[in-house]
Amino acid sequence: MPTLRQSYHNALKSLSARTGTPLPSLVLSFAVLHELTAIIPLAGIFFTSRQLGLGERVVGQFIHSDKVDNEPSWLNDRVGQWFDEGERWAERVGRRYGIFGFPKGQSPVSAADDDNHPRRVSTLIAGDAANAIFAYGMVKALLPVRIGLSLYLSPSFSRCVVDPIRLRVVGLFRKN
Repeated sequence: MPTLRQSYHNALKSLSARTGTPLPSLVLSFAVLHELTAIIPLAGIFFTSRQLGLGERVVGQFIHSDKVDNEPSWLNDRVGQWFDEGERWAERVGRRYGIFGFPKGQSPVSAADDDNHPRRVSTLIAGDAANAIFAYGMVKALLPVRIGLSLYLSPSFSRCVVDPIRLRVVGLFRKN
């Protein structure tokens, strides 16, 4: 009976043979596409929500409904977790680059200071910070779609982009 590792290896080898692309190129293609399907929607959702004013409304509504509604549900917990992660991400990136209304170069509030200021960003959520948090949460919600799209496009991306680059790089190191 094959182990789990062997069955995955066999499935990947058959996929590689069926698509006519080397397995390392497929893996690299998936990784690149997975990141692209995160970065492009993040920017698109951020600028769209900025234009439409969605970030403040959605994040603000979620924060206020969280205080009023004490009904536990998986979806509320998951969205809350994504928004909390988005808050930390927006603050970290905002303070590093001086965007989203945060001063540049100032380090984020440490976990020790977090007890004194429990929801440090939530009280400041406005404009770009709220749009960044909203975009982050939406990209997290799109994870199943992003994975499926990356899997579907990996063989053609590998043939059209990764393999030509790989062949050129290998050609540079071959003796003529």
